[in-house]
Amino acid sequence: MTVLDSRRDIPGDREGSHASFGAWDALISADGVSMAPVTDLGAGRGPFWLDEWLARAGADVVAWRRHIHANPELARQEFSTTELITAVLRSAGLEPTVLPGGTGVLCDVGSGPVCVALRGDIDALPLTEATGLPFASAVEGAMHACGHDAHTAILLGAGLALASAPELPGRVRLIFQPAEEVMPGGALDVINAGGLEGVDRIFGLHCDPRLQVGRIGSRIGPLTSAADLIELQLTSPGGHTSRPHLTADLVHALGVVITSLPSLLSRRVDPRSGTVLVWGAVHAGQAANAVPQDGVLRGTLRTAEHEVWKALEPLVASSVESLLAPTGVGFKLDYRRGVPPLVGDEDSTALLRAGAEAALGEEALTGTEQSSGGEDFAWYLEHVPGAFARLGVWSGEGEMRDLHRPTFQLDERALAVGIRVLVHTALAALA
Repeated sequence: MTVLDSRRDIPGDREGSHASFGAWDALISADGVSMAPVTDLGAGRGPFWLDEWLARAGADVVAWRRHIHANPELARQEFSTTELITAVLRSAGLEPTVLPGGTGVLCDVGSGPVCVALRGDIDALPLTEATGLPFASAVEGAMHACGHDAHTAILLGAGLALASAPELPGRVRLIFQPAEEVMPGGALDVINAGGLEGVDRIFGLHCDPRLQVGRIGSRIGPLTSAADLIELQLTSPGGHTSRPHLTADLVHALGVVITSLPSLLSRRVDPRSGTVLVWGAVHAGQAANAVPQDGVLRGTLRTAEHEVWKALEPLVASSVESLLAPTGVGFKLDYRRGVPPLVGDEDSTALLRAGAEAALGEEALTGTEQSSGGEDFAWYLEHVPGAFARLGVWSGEGEMRDLHRPTFQLDERALAVGIRVLVHTALAALA
């Protein structure tokens, strides 16, 4: 495969002239050889304008993805990525709008009162890449380890393909969302900016290295869990460990909460809800013979049930108070709502499955497990119906390189697959 120089400048709308995205410098290797488009697994399934667009611009999509991958930007710092998105959209005669924070983009394709939204997230993770790819991250401490570079390229491709259609049965809103990797998530930025106004349904895809490329995983109901953050700060007068009875033993109190709160919640919450509290950090003291004056405990609390999620904050607060009352230790509880459970409704999931089947055939469809991870796409579903699916990105050979790891990689054939699925899903939802 030709090695691309994906760190070169990407052409855009400069000084009022729209650049062509049909033959970029980023598609040319050091030896001057042009890159062939990645295999389109859905070629020939139509509509004709989608087939033609992918045949003509498939290599461009790969170049977009590789450029974004080589130049990752963390949450709410995605300024160059936003500039690239707007330049590509303007090159197709579209009129993108940047979100008020300066990162993230909204753009409508087509016209009409019925509007379907497609969402892709654009931020990277604070990891240092260890893939050795020729287009690996050039930014120390930042990497697209969750596939958001692919999500962005796929949504760009879907938008430009839809713009090439002779006619659309309605309007498609492209949502390029910043800050998915932080809580409570950039979806709220989009919603607060009016990104869902007039939207009837919303759809999204997420890379899944456990699924082979060409497969789409979906399910009705909970797909990801609510994810909240808990920080508990404890205080004590401190003292000597030889005289714990003359002070409040802060480390003992931390231990009580660490072991007892998860157990207590398991008896106060329906076990079928998939609710789990896991601690990730605890800090207190320095000296072995001194009772510390302060300490902190941090963890995440997850659940798949929406009603349980709404009840968890007061339940945690009352439980912590009752556990710490006998210890004499002071405390401050900071309970931070993260994201709701992502729950796809039956009708929207059926439309997404219909889109995947039209794009790739019935054999592409598969089920998927409910995950304990959080996904801020769930915030959109608090306002409009919609569905979310897993996009297979494993090549079928070798190791499955998981998300959120410095070694994560994906099969770029998934880019054309994702474009086809989003386009056909939008058409199904607008029909």
